[in-house]
Amino acid sequence: MTKPTRVSRKPDRSWTDADRLRWAIYWLLIAVCLGNAVGRIWAVTAEHGRHPFLSANDRSRWATVRALVDHQTFAIDEVIQDRYWDSIDKVYHLGPDGKYHYYSSKPPLMACVLAGEYWLIKNTVGMEISEHPFYVGRAVLIATNGLLLFGLLWATIWIVERYAKSDFARIGIVATVAFGTFLTTYAVTINNHSLAATSVAIALYCGLRVWCDGRGDARYLLGAGFFAACAAVNDLPAFSFFGLLGLAMLIKRPVGTLVYGVPAAALILGASLLTNYIAHQSWRPPYAHRADGEVLGTLETKLHGALDKKEVPLVLKDVLENHGIELSQQAEIITRETGNRWVVLDMGIDRRYAVQRTENNIEVRDWDNWYDYDTSYWKPGVKKGVDLGEKSIGRYAFHVTLGHHGILSLTPVWLLSLLGLGLWLGEKGTHRQVAGFIVALTLICVLFYVFRPLKDRNYGGMTSGFRWAFWLIPMWLTAMIPVLDRWKNARWGQLLFAVLLLFSAISASYSALNPWVHPWMYSYMGYLGWLD
Repeated sequence: MTKPTRVSRKPDRSWTDADRLRWAIYWLLIAVCLGNAVGRIWAVTAEHGRHPFLSANDRSRWATVRALVDHQTFAIDEVIQDRYWDSIDKVYHLGPDGKYHYYSSKPPLMACVLAGEYWLIKNTVGMEISEHPFYVGRAVLIATNGLLLFGLLWATIWIVERYAKSDFARIGIVATVAFGTFLTTYAVTINNHSLAATSVAIALYCGLRVWCDGRGDARYLLGAGFFAACAAVNDLPAFSFFGLLGLAMLIKRPVGTLVYGVPAAALILGASLLTNYIAHQSWRPPYAHRADGEVLGTLETKLHGALDKKEVPLVLKDVLENHGIELSQQAEIITRETGNRWVVLDMGIDRRYAVQRTENNIEVRDWDNWYDYDTSYWKPGVKKGVDLGEKSIGRYAFHVTLGHHGILSLTPVWLLSLLGLGLWLGEKGTHRQVAGFIVALTLICVLFYVFRPLKDRNYGGMTSGFRWAFWLIPMWLTAMIPVLDRWKNARWGQLLFAVLLLFSAISASYSALNPWVHPWMYSYMGYLGWLD
């Protein structure tokens, strides 16, 4: 392929009037996008009017932030005593003090960074988030999401300035970032998707410089390693991006990747693992603790009747005593499923154990299901609405792509990305390779979620778009380059792009003050009676 001429980002004597105009438009788009985000952050208020935290998802993170700074612990027990701070996104497990506590189910690394911002505010201005949630919360939101949104815009400008050939493509793609994606919608709430998408954008630019331009600069290898790892630890499917980009860097620059990229990635991966261990005393994240622990012993199946009667059999006590566990007089049996599953709950020693009937016996297991507690929303029979899961995989695949949560139906500007990928796949050289990279990652992410178990086929819960794919947005933007470059002088193409962008912007704006609501298409289909 023919390498595009590099455009300097600093004004000099070689700049033309067109260059100056284009950069003026960039700065205007940045100013409007950030101004819009800040204005919405300042205006947003939760339904009950007590603070600007909009859903169980972001309240879960905010609870950890408050607990870390105000109580010096990851346990959120004291924070969620205020019902306005409570969240369904929490787990319940033993803490370092040997007692059970509630914790946020979200990875703790991001909360630690946010806690640093809150600590700075508290120790300089003197404001506590419990007393001034609007001032403190909005200050943290503006600083965090404003920086992330600026980073996304700036990385996109880097990419289009380097690889797009026409001003129409460059300005059009930056305008899409500013107005036409759900990443701007999520600027009013703390979330992992904005951080993952910005990280992907920066890592993608660094990776393109290495793969397409043959650059081996330490800054590009460091950037690719660090930000790809940052995307991975904040959005689970982005581990595919981290792995595939890492492999590409090893192929292109093996020594430089090992010297610069691997240590940079190890830094963020290590920080994520370490904060998770400090928070939960486990190297595995909370969502990996959804089942019973190791088998401690077995009982005869005939004892199921005694267990249903809430009797604690002596043989059960013997099994636990063999592991150094002596039940107190407060031990009781709680039936989870008559004849099949029970819980041994001992408030005297603050311990619980799982008892599960199998084909051959009854197993006594250590407790490791952090989502199974009395008030848990995630227990069978408690969840409701979209969280029940879509029974039909085919229907789920349709609504994820073309239906009420559809990637293409809500933001049809991505149709141009599909066309661009087709154009690049028809070429030879690095364009085809980059297109294959984007196609592979898109398929991995979408298929991963389409074929999840029933309980996970919920479109991301109460959310204005299919948020689990948001981290792919920087790659879809890059894929628009060949289409818009070809339409630089085509009035019909420019008009079509404007219509698609307008429709995408309307979808993104529908939930501008709270992204934790269903998309407009879902609400409209419900109004028409098309949904169960």
